[in-house]
Amino acid sequence: MTTTDMKYADMLLLRFGEFTLKGKNRSRFEKTVLRHVKEMVKPYPQVKLGREFGRIYVELNGEPAGELTEALKKVFGIASVSPVKVARSELADILAVSHSLLHKIAPPAGSRFKVSVRRVWKDFPYGSIEMNRLVASPLLQGYPGLLVDVKSPDLELKIEIREGQTYIFCEQIEGVGGFPLGTNGKAMLLLSGGIDSPVAGWSAMRRGLAVECVHFYSYPYTSELARQKVVDLTRVLSGYAGEITLHLVPFTEVQTSFSGIGQDNLIITLMRRAMLRIATVLAEREGALALVTGDSLGQVASQTLPSMNVIGRATELPLLRPLVMMDKSEIVELSQRIGTYDLSILPYEDCCTLFVPKSPTTNPNLRIVNKIEATLPGYQSLLDAAAAATETVRITPYGHEKPADLIPVQSEVREEWF
Repeated sequence: MTTTDMKYADMLLLRFGEFTLKGKNRSRFEKTVLRHVKEMVKPYPQVKLGREFGRIYVELNGEPAGELTEALKKVFGIASVSPVKVARSELADILAVSHSLLHKIAPPAGSRFKVSVRRVWKDFPYGSIEMNRLVASPLLQGYPGLLVDVKSPDLELKIEIREGQTYIFCEQIEGVGGFPLGTNGKAMLLLSGGIDSPVAGWSAMRRGLAVECVHFYSYPYTSELARQKVVDLTRVLSGYAGEITLHLVPFTEVQTSFSGIGQDNLIITLMRRAMLRIATVLAEREGALALVTGDSLGQVASQTLPSMNVIGRATELPLLRPLVMMDKSEIVELSQRIGTYDLSILPYEDCCTLFVPKSPTTNPNLRIVNKIEATLPGYQSLLDAAAAATETVRITPYGHEKPADLIPVQSEVREEWF
């Protein structure tokens, strides 16, 4: 079923991902995914949600299936989404809806085809194996170009017969999978305007981390467009999280303090250590237990192993680097898939590209770096002032603040439906 055909769907079926193997934590993870799904469907007031073991059902009631599928396949912990047609649990209606669905799909001649019936309602008068034949035979007669292949079909029509209604579907749209958002704690993402850090943030969220973003800007050396670019990148990431807090740190005074000290080759090292120190203050204030960066081993001078070692010593928090062993081409491909690439390549400079020396060191000496920092006049005060002057905004897919009319009161729970 293509996106165009999704307008015919009555329901979306969401399947959980790898966390279903986590035993005692499974119930907590499922409840977290359900809360995230509730957040994502708030702009669609007619939607009704239901949950059973390993699944969430999204009853559309006229809401757009295509839009909801695009939103819900971004929910971490959801492995796949299936648009579903609903029929009465009567043989004649099941046959009619199955034929209608196949007609909309219009499979090409020569397609390998299979019907798989699951009889959840045991009082239904026909067994699963018998229903496979009862449904497949008239469909094959109506579409003589289809070829039966029960082992590796191109198109598998799945039918779940339940008391009261039957679910019919044939497509599983891949979701992002991973762990439900926030189930593994919270971290601070150092978000630049480049390609790597948004991908690192997305990768961290996919492993169950709630992420707050920290961006360092150096006005007037960086433009308002560069700042807006980071807001827009955060908004793309918020499409996977519902909302993300963005901390905007004024970094001009700190950054310019490194100029004129006769250590140009160490400026990048000093700058990144300062960023980690400020991010650590914000993390401790916000209850985050780790920092996340977009470092990829060997990509630039500050990402050699000696550089990462010296830079990382600036914080006692765990420093997570999801991309550390990835090739640039892999990172670019992932950025394109998650929707951040086109923003990341916009030609607006951030503070990381300012004051870059011609020959930055790839092997900094920790003792020398510590000595330089210790002798910089008022250095700690500059860091404290930057942290104190940080502007914090909440970014959502809808805008900085979610409109009140997109937050309807949830209906009462009835028979597992929300």
